Amino acid sequence: MPRIAIAHDYLTQRGGAERLVLSICRAFPEAEIHTLFYEPDQTYPEYRGHRIRTSVLNRIGPFRRDPRLALPLLAPVASRMRIDADVVIASSSGWAHAFPTRGRRIVYCHSPARWLYLPHDYLGQAGRLDPKRLLLGALTPLLTPWDRRAARQADAYLANSTVVRERIRKVYGFDATTLFPPFSPDIAEGAQEPIPALAGWAGADGTEGGHHLVVSRLQPYKHVDRVIEAFRSLPDQRLLVIGRGPEGERLRALAPPNVMLVEGLNDAQMRWAYGNARALVAASHEDFGLTPLEAGAHGVPTLALRAGGYLDTVLENVNGAFFEEPTAAAIRECVERAAASTWDATAIRAQAETFAEDRFIDGLRSAVAGLGIEPTSEPISGREGGRHG
Repeated sequence: MPRIAIAHDYLTQRGGAERLVLSICRAFPEAEIHTLFYEPDQTYPEYRGHRIRTSVLNRIGPFRRDPRLALPLLAPVASRMRIDADVVIASSSGWAHAFPTRGRRIVYCHSPARWLYLPHDYLGQAGRLDPKRLLLGALTPLLTPWDRRAARQADAYLANSTVVRERIRKVYGFDATTLFPPFSPDIAEGAQEPIPALAGWAGADGTEGGHHLVVSRLQPYKHVDRVIEAFRSLPDQRLLVIGRGPEGERLRALAPPNVMLVEGLNDAQMRWAYGNARALVAASHEDFGLTPLEAGAHGVPTLALRAGGYLDTVLENVNGAFFEEPTAAAIRECVERAAASTWDATAIRAQAETFAEDRFIDGLRSAVAGLGIEPTSEPISGREGGRHG
C-alpha cells in the first residue's frame, strides 16, 4: 500500500502554518511528520499525539527554541532529511521542500523563502552592519541555487494564496495551483475561557469584551507597532495583542495603558479573545493570513491592509474593511470608520465557511490522487535525527 509522509520546516511556534499542518494530519491521520526542529512547549499540544521525526540539530536546545540561530546549517541538514515514503506532502516556507525522498513530492508553499526573496521583510530594520544582515548577505548566493534546485524536484506545487502563486511564478518560473488554507476548527468551536492576565484591564475580573484584536507573530514586517501607535490616539478603545516574537520586548515598552500584549494562550482562551472582540486588526503584508477567517468564524469583522493574502479572504463591507497603508493614521481612520458601520455576523460567518477545513482536505486529497497513487497511509521509517510521539 502507498505510504504518505508530511514534512514541515519546524514545529517551534503557534502560527498559521503550524495549524495548517494539523489540517494535513487530519487529511492523512496515519502519516508521520518530518521536521528540522520540534519544541513541544512552543507549538500546539495536538502534536504530542503524532509520530514526529526531527533532524540531528534538534538535540541542541538553543537551535530548537530559535531555529534562526542555525541558519548556516539548515540547508545541508535539510538535504539529509531523507524520507522513505511513496508521497511526501511538504508544508514549506523554505526548507521542507528540500527534504529528499524516493517517492513523489507535493509542496504546499506558504511562500518562497522570505530571507532569500524578501529580505527586507525578514530583516526588518536591521542596520547595514547587523550580524543577521551580514550573515544573510554571505549565504544568499549559496542558498538561492540550492532553493531553486529543490523547488524543481517537486511533482506538484500548491500555493496558499494568489500572491504566493504569483511569487512562485516570478521566483521559480513555473505555475502553481492555488489551494487556500482552512481556518482552524479548534478556534471556531468549543468552550471559551477568559484570560487571567486581563484582570484589571478588561474589567475587574478580565472578562469584559469589546476589545480590538491583533493575532500575530511579533516580527518587524507584521507592523504591530503601527497598530499600537494608532490606539495610542484612541484611548477609549482597548487593543489586545496576542503573539510572541523578537519584537515582543520593544512592543511592550511601546504600549500605552489601553494596549495589552499576551502570549501562550490555549485554544479556549483564543476562542474567548476572538468571540468577545469588536474587530480584528491585520496590518501586515501577509501571504495569506488565516486570522480573518478565524475571526469570521465568530462573526467578527477584520480591518485589514489592502494587500497580499487579505485580498483573498476579506470582502469589503461584508466581513471587513480595508486601509490603504500600514500607518497609524490610516489604521485609526479605519477603526473609526468601522465603528460607525453595521456588521452582519451571519454574512461574516458565511464568508469564513467558504474556507472550511473539509474543502481544503478534499483539495489536498485530489492533489495526491492526481499523482496516480491512492492516498492511504502506513507507518514510515526515517533515518535522520530523533523520533517523538
